[in-house]
Amino acid sequence: MQSATNTNKKITKSRTTSKTKTKSVRPRKRLGSQTLLRGLDVLEAVASGVTNLADLAATLKLNRSTAHRLAASLVEMRYLTFTPRNGYGLGSKLLELGYQARAQLNIPRVAKEHLEKLAALTDDTVHLGVLDGMRAFYLDKIPGRRRVEISSRVGDLQPLRSTGLGKALLLDENDQKLQEFYRYEEDGEQRYEVPEGTWMRRMREYAKLGYAFDMEENEDRIRCVAAPVRDATGKIKAAISVSSAAQYMDDARMHALTKDVRWTAEQISRELGWAGPPASLRKNAPRAA
Repeated sequence: MQSATNTNKKITKSRTTSKTKTKSVRPRKRLGSQTLLRGLDVLEAVASGVTNLADLAATLKLNRSTAHRLAASLVEMRYLTFTPRNGYGLGSKLLELGYQARAQLNIPRVAKEHLEKLAALTDDTVHLGVLDGMRAFYLDKIPGRRRVEISSRVGDLQPLRSTGLGKALLLDENDQKLQEFYRYEEDGEQRYEVPEGTWMRRMREYAKLGYAFDMEENEDRIRCVAAPVRDATGKIKAAISVSSAAQYMDDARMHALTKDVRWTAEQISRELGWAGPPASLRKNAPRAA
């Protein structure tokens, strides 16, 4: 009986120890997400009016050292500011992100009617996209009337170097940045056939002309013409493109389409506050070839 009792005690102790170990491990697995959430809590607390470290720690139920570490990291990255007299405040980085978010939310709404008109004018598929890190993020797609399968979807992340829309987003970049974008590759991405030197020369020419081409570089037998969309600051904030099968997009038609695409991009830009020189003096959109 004593032996059995001792055995049961050992089993119980083993289970208890196992549970204790499990409990101590779980928080470590979620440490990254907990730090992120706590950082967001700090931002929200400061936004609500908490300005000093003592109140910040008390509000978030953290010790002072943890609260200080989180706040200091956010100050370093410009999400927060700190001055000895005023304490913590919201930083300029939030203003930048807010402006960008507002612009991105407004762009599809502003562009929608223009994209639909361009699709009706050309009979081809029209895209709208923005720069998302090292990729192009597709915000909208208006299908054309031709029997052409364009594989893109709203929400897709597409390569920059091989798509017309992606290139149009990069027309203001210097050579160093262009090289970085050219050399960036995702795991499993198909081999790009255009040499770097050739691509760089093309990009410099596109920058002068104000538009970009995709000559079947991203998808076999699919070509496109693209142009950048600018905001009130004059910076490129988005791009639009017209895509179709190569049989409808010979070189002559691609060059003719640049007038339509640039004109449409210009109209969207002006609604976003851009006041740059007009690409065309014509009051009405030119007719596609």
